[in-house]
Formats: sequence, structure tokens, C-alpha cells
Amino acid sequence: MPSKTPKENLPELSRRELIKAGGVAMAAMAAGTAAERALAASDAVRSAKGRRLAMVIDLDRCIGCKSCAVACKSENGVRLGGFRSWVSEREDGRYPQVTRYMLPRLCNHCEEPACLKVCPVGATVKRPDGLVNIDKSRCIGCRYCMVACPYNARYFNPRHDSDGEQLYPARTHGTVDKCNLCAHRVDNGVVPSCVNTCPAGARLFGDLNDADSDVHKKYESEQPEPLLPEFGTSPSVFYKGGKPHLFKEDQNRPEATLVSEGE
Repeated sequence: MPSKTPKENLPELSRRELIKAGGVAMAAMAAGTAAERALAASDAVRSAKGRRLAMVIDLDRCIGCKSCAVACKSENGVRLGGFRSWVSEREDGRYPQVTRYMLPRLCNHCEEPACLKVCPVGATVKRPDGLVNIDKSRCIGCRYCMVACPYNARYFNPRHDSDGEQLYPARTHGTVDKCNLCAHRVDNGVVPSCVNTCPAGARLFGDLNDADSDVHKKYESEQPEPLLPEFGTSPSVFYKGGKPHLFKEDQNRPEATLVSEGE
């Protein structure tokens, strides 16, 4: 059996390091001219070269069943308490006329990812097709990328749960994790698990630069919008319908309290 990693080797963030990381992250997100940050998503799409894998989520179709989140955890072996994908909920209006809105969340696989810019060891990698992945063999668990991400799309995998049991899978202990759009499926010509599982057909995935793809046609006809475009990261996840602006200040992610980063 593999020996346990000594506690003194665990990557921990002190208050000073966290503040420093926040400063580095904000500097990375603020990089570039005001004109660059103001570019519309459509301009970013048209200027991209080669393939640009992207997702369009129709919020008018989403029923909040969370099948996407369950499928993601099952497909990728996500630990208890960790979420690569989740669904935020908000209510708008006053009784008795109240409407509940859903907003599926995941890594936005940005064209200009802030997480990539702050990683000190090059563990965050952007593929030519636009997918942003984490090289777990290089990640040191410093969590600077978590601070930098405006979408709070990343989480930390502790080495042990609150009972001292090792968490699955072992190779991710002490590293950061996030949605990778099921890269192992995409590389074999299969759509991400969340797309395949959605019973309402709310998600489309494909090459945004391919004029014949469904995701391109949806983008051109419906003009979906990205979340938080003001950060200038040029996300590759777009939303149609609903009221995504209701979630602008809600960047919380679900976390199970029974999982700790302790012993």
C-alpha cells in the first residue's frame, strides 16, 4: 500500500500567500487594454483560427434536474464533495408571481484563461482546440488558479476525507480539479457526458468555427451570451434565454461539509 504523504508536505495557503495570490490573479485578469476587454464575444469567435470547441446552453430548456452534474461525477470519478459541474438556482419576483431560474455551471474554457496566466508550474494547459486542462502530474496544489478564475470553476482535492480515508482517485490527491469537457470522450468523437445526458436537450457542443455544426448555427441564430464578459477572458460557454444576469453576483459553488482538508 502507498505510504501517506507527511502533513508537512501538504500545500497550504497562509493568509499572506492567499492575499498575494489574489493580487497576482487580479493583475492577470486586468492585463490588456480596455479595447481588448471590450471585444464582443462574436468578434472573438470570428478571429479564432482552427477548431474552437464550445458549448451553448439553452436556459429556456433547462429544468434543473441536475442530471448533468450526476453524469459528470460518474463519468470522471469526481470525489464526494467535489463538483466539476453544478446547477445554480435563483428566484425572481414576489409572491404569488415568482419564477425560478436555473444556471448550469462549469469551466468556461476561456480563450484567454486567467488561471493559465497565474499557474507557477505550467500545470494549466490550453489545447489548440480551446479546451483548458490541468496536468495533474505538475499541479502542486497552490490554488492560485482558483483565486484567478472569475467563475469559481475549480476546487481543491484534499488527500483525505474527514475520517482519514484516502479519496478517489489517488492520482488527484492534493491537486486542483475542474471540468475538462470530458476530453477523453471528445478525443474519441463523443460529446461530453453532460451533453449526452441532458433529458431536455439544453446543451449543444461542437466546433464553433465549423459553419455546419449545430453549435455554430445556434450561436449565429440565437446570439447567446457568455457569463461575465467584462473580465476579458472570452469564454467558450454561452447561454441563451433565462436570466443569467441574476447570477452575476452568485459565484458560489456547492461543497459537502463532510469533506475536510484536514488529516
